[in-house]
Amino acid sequence: MVVLALVPSLFTAGALTAWFFTQGNHLFLPGVWMLCYGAGVVTGGAFSMRVVPVMGMCFMVLGTAALFAPVSWLAWLLAIGFGGLHILFGLLIARRYGG
Repeated sequence: MVVLALVPSLFTAGALTAWFFTQGNHLFLPGVWMLCYGAGVVTGGAFSMRVVPVMGMCFMVLGTAALFAPVSWLAWLLAIGFGGLHILFGLLIARRYGG
C-alpha cells in the first residue's frame, strides 16, 4: 500500500523533471522534487507512524520555499531537505519508536 501511495508522486516528479529540462526551466526542479517527494511521503505515511507525514509536510514547506528562493539557496535547501530532514526524522524515529 505504501508503494501505491508513493509512486504517483514520484512519477509526477519524473515527468515534470523531463518537461522542465526540455523547456530550460531547470531552476524549478529543487522545489518540484521536494514538493512531490513530500506529497508522496505524506500519503505513504498514512500507513505508518504519525511522524512520517509530518516529515512529508516539512519537505513540502521546503519545496515551496525553494520555488521562491534565490538561486544561490537551492543547493542548500536540497541539502537541508534530502539530507537534514532524513537524518533528523531518522534519529527521531529511532529514538521514539525503536528504529
